[in-house]
Amino acid sequence: MISLIACLSKNRAIGLNNQLLYHIKADMARFRQLTIGHTILMGRRTYDSLPHGALPGRRNIVLSRLALTLPDCEVYSSLEEALKHCATDESIYIIGGAELYEQTIGMAQRLYLTVVDDLPACADAFFPPFEADFKLISISQYKKSEDTRYAFAFLDYIRK
Repeated sequence: MISLIACLSKNRAIGLNNQLLYHIKADMARFRQLTIGHTILMGRRTYDSLPHGALPGRRNIVLSRLALTLPDCEVYSSLEEALKHCATDESIYIIGGAELYEQTIGMAQRLYLTVVDDLPACADAFFPPFEADFKLISISQYKKSEDTRYAFAFLDYIRK
């Protein structure tokens, strides 16, 4: 099953200058809990944005047009090639970036989204529109606190 997982603002902004817009501890914990032990698929720029490279406890697959060797990662030049090599994996989590979300939204069965109650002044990467094709099945809301500057919600969707 292919799932997309992302943290986005109310206007679907996800990043600026190859960095996440939000760093919310609860979101990071949820990301880890959902993806640990599974395959994660990311674009090269998303890989480059990871502070310590490959994420431990997961099969890391990176898409790149460049011929690269990355520690603890499998690198493929096309989405089709990458998906062929993980066709038997039970769960594949697409973790970004914007271009890869756009390419895979049509094949995803689930979305795991953290939606932050914010409209950022600047963003250059956005999550694609999805509302017409997915049904909300779960929502958990969190208020602004000492740990986070924003209220946010975990929203889980399945394809209609």
